[in-house]
Amino acid sequence: MTVSAAERRQQTIIGMLTVAIIAVLLAVCSVALYRSMSVNRSATEDAPQSEQAAHDALRKVKIKPPIADDQGGILISKNGYGSKIDDVPTVGMYLEPLCPGCALVSRTLDPTIKSMLDAGQINLDLHFMTFQDYKSSDEYSTRAFNAAVTIAQQDPNPDHLLGYLMNIYAQDFQPGELSEYRNVTDDQLKQQALDAGADKATVDKAFDGRYRYRAWLKAADDYTILRPELYAPGRNGFSTPTVTINDRRWQMNGGDLKGSFLTAVGLDENEVGDPTAKPKI
Repeated sequence: MTVSAAERRQQTIIGMLTVAIIAVLLAVCSVALYRSMSVNRSATEDAPQSEQAAHDALRKVKIKPPIADDQGGILISKNGYGSKIDDVPTVGMYLEPLCPGCALVSRTLDPTIKSMLDAGQINLDLHFMTFQDYKSSDEYSTRAFNAAVTIAQQDPNPDHLLGYLMNIYAQDFQPGELSEYRNVTDDQLKQQALDAGADKATVDKAFDGRYRYRAWLKAADDYTILRPELYAPGRNGFSTPTVTINDRRWQMNGGDLKGSFLTAVGLDENEVGDPTAKPKI
């Protein structure tokens, strides 16, 4: 069968139109996905679009925890809150309470980190993220981490904060996400704080329904997710869990999380918790 020149031109035009339509559909889908991701990026309205603007907004929040630094971090060492030890690495942890990966990091590394912290082998810089509130039906992330910040601010013993975090990341406590989310009451969260050793007055204030640090947490979200030094290699955005060592993002090895962490901070496993052994980093 012979195809005429006119038919070939018609087929070519149809092909070009088909490609153009597919390209438009892909563009529309990409825009929709971007808008969806942007809406869920933060609970704040008119979220800043630049890192500097977000940092300025964070610093201008009226009610914020004095214990936190201007990047939204809460520093802990063997000497307590805000007392950085010189000549040891600072481990930064960016966590979200609904994040399954954060729970995995907590369950795997927290005992090691706690031993190193108590021995003065590291400083710990905690950053509380709440940008996955939309994955629960009752602002679980904000409630859980507003309480964490309150405990840090009201209770001088960091062990109580660290114990609370370990408890809410426990496999038999952390709820699922989206359709798998199950309602977690304030009373259930309060019990995790009490079990960690926080006193009743502090816990009651943490769950009094005022959520006094909500705006600060959301502003910290907006700033943190715009910091490119926290992005994983090859990715164009922030995700949790993120761990830094001396302000440099640590590339986790999921196959040997604990071993790769100790290598990154420069300690052998038998040196963990030994005050005379300093990280070789």
